[in-house]
This record gives sequence, structure tokens and C-alpha cells, in this order.
Amino acid sequence: MTPRTATLIGLTAILMWSLLAVLTVATGKIPAFQLAAMTFAIGALVGSLTWIGRPDAIRALRQAPLAWIVGVGGLFGYHALYFLALRFAPPAEAGLLNYLWPLLIVLFSSALPGERLAPHHIIGALLGLAGTVLLFAGNSMSGFAPGQLPGLLAAFVAAFIWAVYSVMSRKLKSVPTDAVAGFCLATALLAALVHALIEDTVWPETSAQWLAITALGVGPVGAAFYAWDVGMKRGDIRVLGAASYATPLLSTSFLILAGYAKPSANIAIAAVLIAGGGLIAARDMFRKR
Repeated sequence: MTPRTATLIGLTAILMWSLLAVLTVATGKIPAFQLAAMTFAIGALVGSLTWIGRPDAIRALRQAPLAWIVGVGGLFGYHALYFLALRFAPPAEAGLLNYLWPLLIVLFSSALPGERLAPHHIIGALLGLAGTVLLFAGNSMSGFAPGQLPGLLAAFVAAFIWAVYSVMSRKLKSVPTDAVAGFCLATALLAALVHALIEDTVWPETSAQWLAITALGVGPVGAAFYAWDVGMKRGDIRVLGAASYATPLLSTSFLILAGYAKPSANIAIAAVLIAGGGLIAARDMFRKR
């Protein structure tokens, strides 16, 4: 697999994650950790189904403790902190702090062996950040109270954890992508434990809600993690980091198409900034060899 192909596979994760918000809204009032437990279990099943015809694939679960710490810590740690952030801080501010992770990925990638951080990578990431700030600025951002500080801190730490998880995936390149199924299953079990401790169980009321949960598990909380793992381990990590700023923009676009949000000038300008930043960061991919 060439780096360009791996990068393109990684980009499909960004597209799938952009469906996360609209599908989550469609699930109804399912508690956060219950929803995480259900969808990550489906995500683990999605990965294990690819083992059919490959009986040796299950051996991918035999990994050193560091791989499990990075894998489960990244998946569960990020989502647990993000849920905490949304509970204690305003969604717009928490979302903006959380979306520091693409910029952090671009910056952290410079510490990887053989990687070089060029000016156009930084410019592309900063343009994406500017577009994201503008996108969230139109979402009634109005400061925060001291009691919201833990939630904002959780959002920032979540961004840091996801960036470290993504970059460490490159460091753990020898760990096969099949192992992500095990990380998803462990995350589902931990989420189920937290759900049992702090939440009341609420089951879906309609077939549409069950369908949305299934779609979440198959796509944004399933196949997306496998695609991201391929991209991080074999693709251009700097391009993927900068391109990740397209996630909130695409997510907002899907919410508009589904009738959950309204178009605005801020969204249009943010689109130009984010798309331009992504194209600048991905300049190497378009350059003739």
C-alpha cells in the first residue's frame, strides 16, 4: 500500500466522523456512555467480521501492554473526557477546544522519525483552525462561568489525548489494524461499566433510532477507526491532521441537510478557510513526482 492510498483511506474516516452528530441526534435520548457501549460493541463486531477467511487475524489481539494502553486509552479516554466536557461546559466552547487536536497532530508529527514539518503544513493547519473558530463563533459563544472550567479542561485534555493516540499509532506501526477491534471491545466494556455506575438505561423507542445506532457503530464508531489507523500508520499524518478540520464543517453541513441547523455566512466563509487550508497542507499529494 502506497502512502497516498493510505492517506486517502484515512480521509474516509474524516467523512464518516462528519456523520457523527446527525446520527447521534437521530438516536434520541440514549445516555452518552450507554450509546458509546452499544456503538463500540458494534464497531468491534465490524472489525472481527473482516477476520472471516483469515483465521490468523485474531492473533493481532496479542499485543504488548503499551499497544493496549495507547489503543484503549486513546479510544475510551478521548470519548469519556469529551462526554464530560459536554456535560459541564457549553457545547460550542467545548467543541472548539476539542478541535485543537488536528493542529496538535500536525505539530506532534514533527517528532516522528523521518517526518518533516514544512511551512505549508503549519499554514494549512492554522487556516483550518481559523475556519473552525469562525464556525463555532456563530454558535452563540458567550464566555464561560468558573464552574464550567472542569468541562473546558476536559475538552482540552481530550484533544491532547486524541492527538497523542494518533501520532503514537505511527510509532506503533508494527501493530496490525486488526487489533483495533480489540481496542473497540475493551472501550465498549469500560463504557458499559461507567454507564452502569452513573446513568439510567434508556432503550431506543423506534426502529429509526435502532437504525441510527447501528449506522453509528458501523461507520463513525466502527470503520472510521480502522481507516484512521491505516492512515496514521502508513499515510501522510500531516495532511490527515490538517484535513481533519473538515469534520466540523461537514458535520454542520449534514445537520443543515437533515434540518437540524440553518445555513449562514459564517459557515460559507469557514468552508473556504478549511478547504483552502486542507488543499495547502495536501500540496505534496498533488505535486507531480
